[in-house]
Amino acid sequence: MPGKVIKIVISIMLVASALNAQDSINWVKVTDNAGWQPRDSQGELVYKNRLWIFGGWFSSWEPCPRDVWNTANGKDWNLVQKEAGWKHSDLAMTVVFRGKMWLMGGWTPRLAAGAIVFKDKMWILGGIENYYFGNEKSLKNDVWYSSDGKEWIQATKSAGWSPRAYHQTVVFDGKIWVLGGGNYVPDHIAFNDVWCSDDGINWVKVTSSAPWAPRLWFSSVVYRDRMFVLGGWSKSHDNFGDVWYSKDGLNWTELKSKVIWKSRHEHSTFVFQDKIWVAGGLPRPLLSNEVWSLEIPPNWFGGD
Repeated sequence: MPGKVIKIVISIMLVASALNAQDSINWVKVTDNAGWQPRDSQGELVYKNRLWIFGGWFSSWEPCPRDVWNTANGKDWNLVQKEAGWKHSDLAMTVVFRGKMWLMGGWTPRLAAGAIVFKDKMWILGGIENYYFGNEKSLKNDVWYSSDGKEWIQATKSAGWSPRAYHQTVVFDGKIWVLGGGNYVPDHIAFNDVWCSDDGINWVKVTSSAPWAPRLWFSSVVYRDRMFVLGGWSKSHDNFGDVWYSKDGLNWTELKSKVIWKSRHEHSTFVFQDKIWVAGGLPRPLLSNEVWSLEIPPNWFGGD
């Protein structure tokens, strides 16, 4: 009997320890003021062991910035270039490919598309060709890829998912994934569906309605062998401040933290130094240049 009691006590302690560990997963504010002017819709990359941001959006009444910044720790940022050669940086697409940083599109003729590197090629998925004055024909669900950034091949003119922009794409489990998105103007629509493909041509609908609310302007990363969805916006809800994760795109769990960044959209999210990082965005009423980080121990998820 004493032995059984000890085992029961140990089991209770282990469960309590696991619950406490989950409660302790909180975000850390790295800085209130990153040095660069507050902004949203900027390009973002991890390159040569640094976080990078490119341009973005300050307001509708001034040109988009063309500055380039980087940091090795998230707190101390360096101005690499005040005015880069590209002109448009709001809602552009950025990837690291073959040892270089790439920035594509922005405003016209294509913006707010998904951009990933998959099977040693750069891929562009969907997006919109006219931000303010477009119609349903401006939204795209085509898929393109390139080995050099100059010559592009259309994998499909019409993927299985409906035309959209402001969605997220990630590479996970040997597949391309498309998450959520929709359109802002003139007709607002927001999705929370999840699709995947192993070739960019043939698509499988994993779910038409994930448990996270339909949204635009959110971010997504792959971390700890899981896909994460962070923040965003919808017309019915305004900004989101939630975080969700999934191992299969079908079953999602909300990651609840007592300490977290304020709800926001069009922020930058990175995976760097074994952490998730969030920078900038629009948390209302003002643009932000905060930087936050989150580290989740590898064994924290248990057997999910």
